[in-house]
Amino acid sequence: MKSISIALSALALMFLPGCKRPAPPQMHMPPPNVTVAKPEQRKIVEWDQYTGRLEAKETVEIRPRVSGWLDSIHFVEGKDVKEGDLLFTIDPRPYRMAADRADAEFLRAQSRETQTQSEFARVKKLVESRAISEEDFDARGKAFAEAKSSALASKAALDMAKLDLAFTEVRAPISGRISRALVTKGNLVSSGMAGSGSTLLTTLVSTSPIYLYVDVDEASSLRYRRLFAEGKRASAIESRIPCEMALGDEQGWPHKGVVDFVDNRVDPNTGTIRARAVFEVEGRPLAPGFFAKLRVPGSEEYTAVLIPESCIGSDQANRFVFIVNAKGIAEVRPVKLGAVYEGMRVVREGLKGDEDVIVNGQARVRPGIPVNVGKGGK
Repeated sequence: MKSISIALSALALMFLPGCKRPAPPQMHMPPPNVTVAKPEQRKIVEWDQYTGRLEAKETVEIRPRVSGWLDSIHFVEGKDVKEGDLLFTIDPRPYRMAADRADAEFLRAQSRETQTQSEFARVKKLVESRAISEEDFDARGKAFAEAKSSALASKAALDMAKLDLAFTEVRAPISGRISRALVTKGNLVSSGMAGSGSTLLTTLVSTSPIYLYVDVDEASSLRYRRLFAEGKRASAIESRIPCEMALGDEQGWPHKGVVDFVDNRVDPNTGTIRARAVFEVEGRPLAPGFFAKLRVPGSEEYTAVLIPESCIGSDQANRFVFIVNAKGIAEVRPVKLGAVYEGMRVVREGLKGDEDVIVNGQARVRPGIPVNVGKGGK
């Protein structure tokens, strides 16, 4: 009974108004260690990037202009050829005989023309002395005119026959790189237009210069036009825009060229407009069909404020950075960002360039708390 009474007395003392439990000691966290750096200020030109495929400036489908049996092939497949080089020979014998026949017809027509011309000159003198009737004079004149027309027709037929004979030698219309022979020796080839049953012998593409076609989105096209209207950027419609290109396995932008063409309308299906860049080819790295990246100036040259991407935080749709003020207190600074330039992010609004931006340790930083700027800071 005595032990129960002591326990009740102790419990009652706990609920007396003047009795309080001692408060736990306050936990004071030390200021977080951070590293700060001032934004980098540099004169830059922002570049816009696009992708596309290389295309040859000139592409030719080699087709025969006359029909016949393919007699011989004179080129090495996949190699470069020069304009005028002999590529194929079609059996020339039928066309040589046709040319000889046309030549004989022309000689006979010329002889007839000369004879009727002499007769017409003779009767012209006789009709003046009234030694011949007007009817005979007119008949001789018509005969001379017909003979002259016949000679002209024979000359045209001879020229056509010679042209057909020349077409039995299929020559390269441009300089470039040739594909494989699609028809072998001994086959019958047919002339005509593409799609009308004519025989495709091979294809030939030029190698230098080479084109890169890209599709520019509507928003970028509008921005370029506004910059041009403000006098801040040249227009590819008015002049050539410098540009740079890289193939799929290349680092940097080793190929320098110009944008020399912009189409006259936006494609309503894709919302893009086609543009073309041209590059001179040195050696053999570029070929039609290769994937390539293109970059063009997207702005005028200006002094930009640049910060590392790693120091940028986000709050839903807003971007911010932490800075350290003169009292060593962390502050939040909202920023409006621009393009990425050489691994750094352009800050369009929010920083002047003289602030101390926290670049390391910002995960432990809260707005309004003091921070300890460690080694490498200010």
